Amino acid sequence: MHTKRVRFIDALRGLSLLGILLANLLIFHYGIWGKDEISYYSLSNTDIGLYSFLKIVVEGSFMPIFTFLFGYSLVKLAESIKNKNGKVKRHLWRRFLLLFTLGLLHSTYLWEGDILAFYGMMGIFLLIFLNRKKKTLIIWGVVLFILTGAAGYGVVEQSIEEEKRMSDYIEKTYDIYKSGSYEEIKNHRNNESPLFTDDDLETAFLILFMLLFAPLLTSPMFLFGMAAAKGGLFQHMEQEEKWYKLSMALLPIGLLLKSVAILGDESNWTGIFQHLGAQFLSIAYIGTFAFLFIKFSASKVFLGLESAGKLSLTNYISQSVVCTFVFYGYGLGQFGTLGMLNSLFLVLILFVFQCISSYFYLKRFKRGPLEMIIRMGTNLSWRGNLKAKKQKIKVEKVLE
Repeated sequence: MHTKRVRFIDALRGLSLLGILLANLLIFHYGIWGKDEISYYSLSNTDIGLYSFLKIVVEGSFMPIFTFLFGYSLVKLAESIKNKNGKVKRHLWRRFLLLFTLGLLHSTYLWEGDILAFYGMMGIFLLIFLNRKKKTLIIWGVVLFILTGAAGYGVVEQSIEEEKRMSDYIEKTYDIYKSGSYEEIKNHRNNESPLFTDDDLETAFLILFMLLFAPLLTSPMFLFGMAAAKGGLFQHMEQEEKWYKLSMALLPIGLLLKSVAILGDESNWTGIFQHLGAQFLSIAYIGTFAFLFIKFSASKVFLGLESAGKLSLTNYISQSVVCTFVFYGYGLGQFGTLGMLNSLFLVLILFVFQCISSYFYLKRFKRGPLEMIIRMGTNLSWRGNLKAKKQKIKVEKVLE
């Protein structure tokens, strides 16, 4: 049962990696701000349809799956370290600091849509909940989920000055990303923003406030993942099949809520509908995938996803390398012009290649290069292994 659970987690991680790549395609193609201001670009009817499809079906609904898996794996990793008599929090601190550092390097020198630094920060925050009971984790998760949803109520209107600033930024981003050099793109990514100018202290403080409270607002799925691990979810998948089927009922509800939020007129409820729809879809995707895994786990599709999931960190960074080369000026310069249909073909071919190459790579090596680096730093071992420490047993002599 343990082997099947691990295989499922790796395969689900592979699926979420595909979803994240599809969602990130919008950032690679149009920029982290331009993807939500798509009217600045001339899209064909086909591209508009595919853009809407990704916004409804993909964006915001696969990241929570990865978040859930992060919380789940955190508990399982802590259990593994504890079983080998290691210092759990000491090892996890090192792991998350390394992840945070890798994320900073990724966002600074390669691509603006990094998630690794955030996950490193969240990992450190989640250590507070590591020894909490399953029930406590669920209660905290539900409370924070409600607060997160409530935070989406209302409409934030841009001033004329803010609209002009955004328009200028998107136009400049298009010119620089499409034809600029590596240094020009890096400088624009790291030093320019449409949110505020150098003398806009009010917005700067608002962003700082949001960063400080980001862990609380984004933690529900992390906590649900931790609770699932403590409750032994996916240990006996055949016996849990009815729950997977039940979660699949959230699929049409999630699609409806996101469709209303994205295709309908903006209202005070738009943010809440989008938040609920994204989370419902995430749960439905996990349940649907689990149900299919029970039936077809030996298929080549699941084996490919499993292989990609085992090398998720290496594959994630590789996706940034390939896609920035395709879209940015120091590569093929297709930023904003390749089109959604061609871009979808590109990323799907890339992911299939990653699944196949990961499968054959794992035939020879146990871990990916970046996974190995993180493991070496976490365990302070050149081989990356955590050596089991012998427990000190006190022997009491009983005098007869």
